[in-house]
Amino acid sequence: MAFTSVSEILEGISKIDAEQVKGVNGVMLFDATGEGGGQWTLTLSDSGVKLEEGETTTPDVTFTMEAQDFVAIANGELNAISAFMQGKVKVTGNMALAMRLQSLLG
Repeated sequence: MAFTSVSEILEGISKIDAEQVKGVNGVMLFDATGEGGGQWTLTLSDSGVKLEEGETTTPDVTFTMEAQDFVAIANGELNAISAFMQGKVKVTGNMALAMRLQSLLG
């Protein structure tokens, strides 16, 4: 199934089993620009994943990108590392936590 929006991708991540994020504690802020954009906060903890619409005041890592690029990454149409190197994805904060996103998308 192909994703069509950032919120759909993040809602999918928020439903993953708590075992998949055990030992990973952190707050990710997604700042998607352009059509279908917005801000979402994803909190990872031993008890699971919590998704909230809007911005948190203390994210551990922030991802800034065009909404369509995030959808393309989630659908496997755009390589996340290439997008980062090309400046299509900006990551600030905890890079180790940021690297966990790829496994959550899979």
